[in-house]
Amino acid sequence: MTMPYETVRDQLLDAALEHVPFDGWSSTCFDAAITDTGLDRTVAEAACPRGAVDLALAFHQRGDAIMLKRLEETDLNALKYRDRVALAVRYRLEAVSGPNEREAVRRGLTLFALPHLAAEGARAVWNTCDQIWTALGDTSDDFNWYSKRAILSGVYSSTLLFWMGDDSDGNSASWTFLARRIDDVMLIEKVKAQVNGNPLLKPLLIGPNWLSKQIRAPVRAPRVDLPGMLRPRP
Repeated sequence: MTMPYETVRDQLLDAALEHVPFDGWSSTCFDAAITDTGLDRTVAEAACPRGAVDLALAFHQRGDAIMLKRLEETDLNALKYRDRVALAVRYRLEAVSGPNEREAVRRGLTLFALPHLAAEGARAVWNTCDQIWTALGDTSDDFNWYSKRAILSGVYSSTLLFWMGDDSDGNSASWTFLARRIDDVMLIEKVKAQVNGNPLLKPLLIGPNWLSKQIRAPVRAPRVDLPGMLRPRP
């Protein structure tokens, strides 16, 4: 019986993680994974047409799935919203904290820094942040849908880079860094609220505020594309 492509990718990914620290997300790594699993090359290439690139993306998606499962199993009711976001980012990083996994992340950063793959890397981070907001019950459907995910993408990316070089006990320095980044975001939101509440500035903000409310979130979420849509006229 033919295996589903998801199963094939999982098998190849498990095998590839043993080789990524030495060969990176490369054709050499992909070939070794095929050899280790004993899968037919035609089947492997059908499941991963771009070889190791598709495995690197599958690895990222696996981390997302682990994070979401932990969030589902965690009682978040006692936490402030900002602490829920911080916890989700922490869970996402802890999902790839094993020795081989950590090196796989490092190699992935190198891979998706290549110009022709940079959009794939950005899309993967965007989708991670989209899943975090969705899991936390975000109901925004206008410009805020985009701004929340864009801001969190910056927080996640900067924390990831710090975490990669963090050798503190239990990665405590990374969680402190993450808390500071969220503090920065909260400060921005506070300033925005003050600006919007200033009666002298309100006339100047009528146009931008109206336009921001016309932008809609994607009809289906998560989406792999970023453009928004204008609300239809009544």
